[in-house]
Amino acid sequence: MDKDEQCISSREVYSGKIVKLSVDEVRLPNGHVTRREVVKHAPAVAILAVNDKGEIVLVRQFRYATGRELLEVPAGIMEEGESPAETAKRELREEVGYDARNIEHIASFYSSPGFANEIIHLFYATEIFPSKLDGDEDEIIEKVIVAPKECQRLIEAKKIEDAKTFAALMWYLNRRRDQ
Repeated sequence: MDKDEQCISSREVYSGKIVKLSVDEVRLPNGHVTRREVVKHAPAVAILAVNDKGEIVLVRQFRYATGRELLEVPAGIMEEGESPAETAKRELREEVGYDARNIEHIASFYSSPGFANEIIHLFYATEIFPSKLDGDEDEIIEKVIVAPKECQRLIEAKKIEDAKTFAALMWYLNRRRDQ
């Protein structure tokens, strides 16, 4: 059975700096017509940066939408003409002041596919070294270096509430276990 939904009409109701919101009328495979609210978001990257001691570089940042600070892996939106790997290296330099000799694509995933099209490309950065770029004016970020055991404790204590960071840390801890 065909499971695709066919767009009948689409109306953009908001266009901002980061997101666009449309309300679409769609026909389901069973013929039923319904609405979908879709947040359109530029592709993004997230970087699991690990130093030569095996420590993970995180950021602590107040997230207005949640009303509190979160611990996260460095991340950011791709700029026009950038590849995901180029964005990862730029964001690493802007957010935590490091570059990486090795950068490996781990996975790509949708952040919230029930209503948004944002895709996040997750990278593993090793052999990191100091290399700072000026950060964005609208971000106040604190760099936090965390040992793998501390990451495990943070996960178990439910202190990692950001999905991309949870995925990145679980990947890293599983990788370490398998080595």
